Amino acid sequence: MRILIYSYNYHPEPIGIAPLMTELAEGLAKRGHQVRVVTAMPWYPESEIAPDYRGKLYLTEKQNGVKIQRCFVWIRRKRNFKNRAFFEISFMVLSFLQALKGSRPDVIFLTIPGLPVCVPAAILGWLYRTPILLNLQDILPDAAIHVGLIRSKKMIRLFQWLERFAYRTATKISVISDGFTKNLLEKRVPENKIIEVPNWVDVNFIKPLPQENNYFRQENGLEGKFVVLYSGNIALTQPLEILIDAAIKLEHIPDLAVVIVGKEEALEGLERYCQRKKAHNVILRPFQPRHKLPEMLAAADIGMVMQKSNVISFNMPSKIQVLLASGRAIIASVPGEGTAARAIENSGGGIVVPPEDSDALAQAIEQLYSDPNLVISLGKQGRKYAEQYYDFEKTLDKYEDLLSLMSQPMKKQHQFL
Repeated sequence: MRILIYSYNYHPEPIGIAPLMTELAEGLAKRGHQVRVVTAMPWYPESEIAPDYRGKLYLTEKQNGVKIQRCFVWIRRKRNFKNRAFFEISFMVLSFLQALKGSRPDVIFLTIPGLPVCVPAAILGWLYRTPILLNLQDILPDAAIHVGLIRSKKMIRLFQWLERFAYRTATKISVISDGFTKNLLEKRVPENKIIEVPNWVDVNFIKPLPQENNYFRQENGLEGKFVVLYSGNIALTQPLEILIDAAIKLEHIPDLAVVIVGKEEALEGLERYCQRKKAHNVILRPFQPRHKLPEMLAAADIGMVMQKSNVISFNMPSKIQVLLASGRAIIASVPGEGTAARAIENSGGGIVVPPEDSDALAQAIEQLYSDPNLVISLGKQGRKYAEQYYDFEKTLDKYEDLLSLMSQPMKKQHQFL
């Protein structure tokens, strides 16, 4: 098949959707498909274009059998409506022109967020009479409205229109959890359009590794320590201050260390918080290169998932699959009725505590610290579950079959509106 993957994010961006789309594209290419990716110059999570890609309007690369067509995007660190609007408009226009520079695809794989890109993708589908598989990694604008990122009634109406447009123009919609399916059905999206395909993890890349001679432990003075690790996005929905508060309550345990890995700009605020609270057992470190991720995860005894209490129930962090595959016990400080809590409980690989409750979190950490056998048991069960339900090759089989079915000649013209 000739497959066009349309995504804001791609390699070498280290976290978020980029690693998922990179693995998907390269996995399909290895199976003999002709894959090209239309994406932006690398910009996430620093919110600035990577040095090697600056000063370019367009750039085409070939990597691991995948043709990558990049375009410039307007990106600024300051978050406001103007900067976001320029970002969306620049990607919509410039990516569409890149997408036209190539052979007609048999199928378009469009991943969301964000919503405005559904317009150029729909136009491509109409021009080429090509089916679109809409891959939902988040449901917008629900999530943004829920946490207060979008407040303007006009903007809410615009994004709700874009959401309906995206669902209407998609041939099929793949969702990453049952919570997404419920949300779409409530919005009267036809059930036969929706297919549940959970996010995956490469269990041959992310795997249990020994803690002896571990570079991350050695570089950060963690040898002989019981390590609680949070690695990932630090934004509105991740209350890392709660984890720091819990660490302070555990300072009576001398060989316990809480490590937070994230974007350097976000770490600056947490550093000030640690100083103000006099947290002496918290270590803050910047993101590590992706090839070092398995060893960094292996440095931990506990992997953390953090959400605020107001996070919308269907939110499903992709880090859950990664932590399960790493073979480390998980503590999830998340809403108990949400998709994330359900995933952890179903896996048997961790425990769930109420969100934004530092006392409950500290008690959970101390419980696992005091029970090494439970830590090992949770890690083994989580790894087993990841191999059974989140293995990349099994997920790739599902997507390959789905894309193949969709790429068959259509009986009638794909509807643009």
